[in-house]
Amino acid sequence: MDKKPIYTIGHGARKAEEFLELLKRYGIEYLIDVRSQPFSRYHPQFSQKNLQAYLEENNIRYVFMGDTLGGRPTDAGCYDEDGKINYEKVKTKDFFKQGIERLKTAYKKNLDVAIMCSERDPAQCHRYHLIAKVLDAELIDVLHIDQSGVLKTQHEVL
Repeated sequence: MDKKPIYTIGHGARKAEEFLELLKRYGIEYLIDVRSQPFSRYHPQFSQKNLQAYLEENNIRYVFMGDTLGGRPTDAGCYDEDGKINYEKVKTKDFFKQGIERLKTAYKKNLDVAIMCSERDPAQCHRYHLIAKVLDAELIDVLHIDQSGVLKTQHEVL
C-alpha cells in the first residue's frame, strides 16, 4: 500500500466553506494547526475555537501543535542576535523534534493529515521552509495545497 502524503494548507483570507471544500477534496481527516498563536483578528472563522467547532461539525479532527511546530517559538534560543527566527536552531530543539515525531507517526499510520498555518502561499510560510523540509529529508511525501487550491510537491513550490 502506498503511503498517503502529509498535506499543508494556509487559510489566508479564504471563506470557511472554501477551506472546508479543499480539505474534503483532498480527503483530510485531521487538521494540524501549527500556528504559534492560533487566532485571527481579521478572519475570526480561523480562530482556534471557531475553527475547531466548524471542523468537528464536518467530521474533521482538529489538533493543535503550534507549541511544538509553530513558526514563532517562545524559546529565545531559536532566534539570532537581531531577533530573527533561525530555522536551523529550531530544528535542534527537543520540542520541535517531538512535533516532527508526531507527524512521522501519523505518516506511518497512513492518516489523512494536513498541516495548517495562516499564510496561503506555502513559499511564504514556515510549513514549507521548516516543517516540510525536515519531512522531505526523512523521505516523507509532502504536498502543499497552494493559494489556488492546486497541489504542489515540496520541490515545485518555489
